Amino acid sequence: MAAGIAAFYYFATLPIWLRWIIVFATLAGGALVGLQSSKGREFWQFVQSSRVELRKIVWPNRQETLQVTLLVFVMVTVLGLFFWLLDWTLGSLTRWLTGQGG
Repeated sequence: MAAGIAAFYYFATLPIWLRWIIVFATLAGGALVGLQSSKGREFWQFVQSSRVELRKIVWPNRQETLQVTLLVFVMVTVLGLFFWLLDWTLGSLTRWLTGQGG
């Protein structure tokens, strides 16, 4: 990758598209060399296993998504009102106990 970046600036007189091809070619070459190592093979096995697991995902349909979204909005509203009321009550109690405030 470092060689590709160096070549990008070294060959400044070449057209930009050709310089980018050089960068991508060195990046691909580095990836191919990296995949030949034991860590590279482990990484590729991880990628393959991840793809298998992604196929197992069951996405919710439109109705389920709307129901869960509505439930989240309702709960946020209810809990927001609850904590606002709790804050107001504790604030009033504190002002009454300390004799401060209006």
